[in-house]
Amino acid sequence: MKQFDFNLLTVLEVLLEEQSVTSAAERLHLSQSAVSKQLNKLRESFDDQLFERTAHGLRPTPKAKQLGPEIRQILNQVAKLTRPSDFDPSKSRRCFRIELVETAYSLTYPHFMPQLLKQAPNVTIDSHTWHNDSMERLLRCDNDLGITVRERDDRSLLHIKNLPKSLNYAELTRDHSLCLVREGHPLLDEEWNLDTFLKYRHLQVTFGGISRWLLDDVLQIKHLKRDIAVNLTDFRCAMQLCEHSDLILCSPAKYAQEMIPHFKLVTLPVPTELVPGSYVLLWHKHFEFDSSHRWLREMIINSVNS
Repeated sequence: MKQFDFNLLTVLEVLLEEQSVTSAAERLHLSQSAVSKQLNKLRESFDDQLFERTAHGLRPTPKAKQLGPEIRQILNQVAKLTRPSDFDPSKSRRCFRIELVETAYSLTYPHFMPQLLKQAPNVTIDSHTWHNDSMERLLRCDNDLGITVRERDDRSLLHIKNLPKSLNYAELTRDHSLCLVREGHPLLDEEWNLDTFLKYRHLQVTFGGISRWLLDDVLQIKHLKRDIAVNLTDFRCAMQLCEHSDLILCSPAKYAQEMIPHFKLVTLPVPTELVPGSYVLLWHKHFEFDSSHRWLREMIINSVNS
């Protein structure tokens, strides 16, 4: 290890994430043969195979898995040391990567982006929709920020108090759920209560890696369940289907209220008591004192809360 090339740590980190020489080469902008040669150097330096070839790609050895968190910590510390202490947004060309749930786009971007583009005309926001592995990318510092939904109802496993300890967060806004049905739906002639709600079939949207709503957890406590006819991953398509069927759609209220003018839908309250949840801005504690990162998150927080 006397002549160890510390640039190899970046290669090892990418290989651990991609578990493929081909994918790692693409991310590193290197040839596959160059990555293979660097992997051989890593194997020699750590006296371990580090990866085993399988039909599904590279499988990290126990040694490689052990090295992963330590390598990320080292690389994060190096990045922190080389980051400028002063930040001038007008001169910055930094690219920020943000992953956020689908319903958060319209609640956030129209509020902070005009100000951002004015202050920092050369800054880039690389946006991606939140998925199951987005939290893991936040924990690895692969994402600068995340915007997702967390509950404040003690009956939910997605309670805000259960966020990982290594993340900081700020509440952007609170929201509740409501029901959507088509104009002329037969239930509009009935008494609106839980029995009516459960009498009809439902349309469910799975978004942001959340496959189960707080509503379903609460119903399960009462030994009740919705009859889900269709699962979708896109709210706009779900609203179109709701408009042309007798299915009931549950949706975050603020998103629904923005979309309602485009559809012939009627809103109804969810007929059971639920504590409103929160849209939260998440970031790794590693970025807490990064001046450019602080500038962006404060802009988002202040503009959405204003």
